[in-house]
Amino acid sequence: MTTDGIGRPEGDRRAGRTAFQGAPGAFSHEACVELRPWDEHVPFATFAEAIDAVKSGACDCALIPVENSTIGVVEPAATLVASAGLPVVAEVWRKIQIALMAVAGAELSHLRTVHSHPVALRQCTGKLAGLGLEVVEAFDTAGAAREVSELGDRTRAALAPVAAAEVYGLSILRNDLQDSDENRTRFVLLAHEPG
Repeated sequence: MTTDGIGRPEGDRRAGRTAFQGAPGAFSHEACVELRPWDEHVPFATFAEAIDAVKSGACDCALIPVENSTIGVVEPAATLVASAGLPVVAEVWRKIQIALMAVAGAELSHLRTVHSHPVALRQCTGKLAGLGLEVVEAFDTAGAAREVSELGDRTRAALAPVAAAEVYGLSILRNDLQDSDENRTRFVLLAHEPG
């Protein structure tokens, strides 16, 4: 069977449900929107919950990041994928650009802390060191953006995709905070059966 490279037979665009880890606006959500725009994209707090949604039949597939060109293997995602017992029906490398965002009116000089997922923080180690901010780990990039927005504190910033700034009404203070211009992440699509 010939597939379109993202887990569907050529020409097949029936809507399904794709699980991802994170809040709306996360890198995994962006990947779902780009790669499977015909699906409903269902957020889960953890990689394990996203994978379990496929196992239970609540979702048709899950898009999970397993490797990053800057930091290597994405854990615990890669281990969970390897032990899930679900076939990888497609995979794709996506460029990852990380933005520094804060509430409207905040400036770099106001910032004291930066919040994000540990994997995103590790992709920005060099540039973050130059900013002198306290690093705070969050469960997700977009979740960090949502929290910064909800708190309304001008001393807090988030590292997240540009889409998260749009979703949560934040201002982008700096684009491309990742240390490497070639920063990419490999996502795999898990499903019960190919196609």
